[in-house]
Amino acid sequence: MRKVSTSVAVILTTLFGLLVLTFVIGRMVPADPVLAILGDTFDQAAYDRVYQQLGLDQPLYVQFFHYVQNILHLDFGQSNVTKNLVVDDLARVFPATLELAILAITIGTLLGVPLGIISAVRRGTWVDHLARVVGLLGHSTPIFWLGTMVILIFYAGLGWIPGGGRIDLYNDGLVEGPTGMLILDAVLAGEWEVFWSALHHILAPALLLGYAAMAYLSRMSRSFMLEQLNQEYILTARAKGLAQPAVVWKHAFRNIRVQLLTVVTLAFCGLLDGAVLIETVFGWPGLGQYLTAALFYADMNAVLGAVLLIGLISILINLLSDVVYRFVDPRTR
Repeated sequence: MRKVSTSVAVILTTLFGLLVLTFVIGRMVPADPVLAILGDTFDQAAYDRVYQQLGLDQPLYVQFFHYVQNILHLDFGQSNVTKNLVVDDLARVFPATLELAILAITIGTLLGVPLGIISAVRRGTWVDHLARVVGLLGHSTPIFWLGTMVILIFYAGLGWIPGGGRIDLYNDGLVEGPTGMLILDAVLAGEWEVFWSALHHILAPALLLGYAAMAYLSRMSRSFMLEQLNQEYILTARAKGLAQPAVVWKHAFRNIRVQLLTVVTLAFCGLLDGAVLIETVFGWPGLGQYLTAALFYADMNAVLGAVLLIGLISILINLLSDVVYRFVDPRTR
């Protein structure tokens, strides 16, 4: 019970800090929300009326109280660009980013973890050196540059990948599923042409994000595995004549599962808030592109709504990982 209350207190404190941070950012950014609503042509009376309607004439603590109250009611205000409620815009664009991040973290985990473990087991060999070079390139190369090169070579040059967007125009609107993730909704609806079109569009940005995640995960997996392979229980297992695969996967790997779960969680959260560049490069209509457009037009309601959503999702993912820890490692129960 004490651990549960501590976790709840940490979550509430983090959420409150996130609310304070976004409120301060919204007040410090040199963009006048009244001008964003009225435009260039207005008189002073109209300016004063909107200024009072937004509550900007009230003390900051009163503004913060109303801000928190609106957030609790899922009221992020109206976007000055789309003229829609921000909560409706977020519900429309977030599934695209979630779909991209899920596929990317799946690719990164399935490739990065085994690569890191093999690199640790074969330390000092050409396999280890190759894995470290691949990881170093993926970790240090700017992802927007990689995305630009992929478009120039495989789209403009070879024509192997489609242009921007999530789906071909003639398939757009054929599937309106419950999740908002086109690949899953197309499978549920049995629309296989839509499925292949959506998969064709998502593959290039997902592979690039997956490569970045793979570089991070392989490096961490190698470090974790090297630490375990130097432990006494591994030396004992080898002295008893256990085969190398049993020593690595049955003994050493079991003791790095919680650490791997932590870094996979961090990588996934990083993909959610780090997909801004790759979504912009590939014209992917997700949360990253929405946030970029909102920043460009100083649409602070949309910016703060997107930042709050990313922060809330990150908190929930970390909370979920804490729950999974208890099933993976009985020592944490």
